[in-house]
Amino acid sequence: MNEALVEELLALKRRDLSTRARLLESGVLFDGYSEEMEQVHVENATALETILEDHGWPGVSLVGEEGAEAAWLVVQHAISLPDFQYFALQQLRRTVAAGEAPGWQEAYLTDRIRMNQQRPQVFGTQLDWDANGELSPWPIEAPAEVDKRRAEAGLVPLAEAIELARQHASDEGHTPPADFEQSRDRQEAWARKVGWIE
Repeated sequence: MNEALVEELLALKRRDLSTRARLLESGVLFDGYSEEMEQVHVENATALETILEDHGWPGVSLVGEEGAEAAWLVVQHAISLPDFQYFALQQLRRTVAAGEAPGWQEAYLTDRIRMNQQRPQVFGTQLDWDANGELSPWPIEAPAEVDKRRAEAGLVPLAEAIELARQHASDEGHTPPADFEQSRDRQEAWARKVGWIE
């Protein structure tokens, strides 16, 4: 195991989570995509891109489960960098197929990309506020089969995941937007601006 690389990945994760915690405490985390949070996400992604170029996707043999999860978190949060997420997903898929990363990481990243593309997700991992003010899954492709796909990826059933996500949002004081349509319009405009959709 590459201990220096593990520590580098964990430092990126700590920076991400500590920034998020501070923004949450100050009450600005859920007020759009914070410029400070985006800067951390972009800088972390730049550091991880160098790691990917030097080592490929850091699987569990190289960095252990904790290091591999830290790498996934950095990619998962790099939402304003479509090309980087596409590239990382290709590497992650190969790593999962080789048994060097868990399937749930590929599931989450696949769904995050599809949501940002304004397309239906596959595994139901991405939730957003709906028109009724409830935190609900982004539209899902072939929803009748979603729990089968989730199980294959090592995920809990969707109903359980929704309950956990709603409880987490409540614990953090995350509330629905005042204007649902305006929120969705802003989300789509952002996706166009950074290149997720044309």
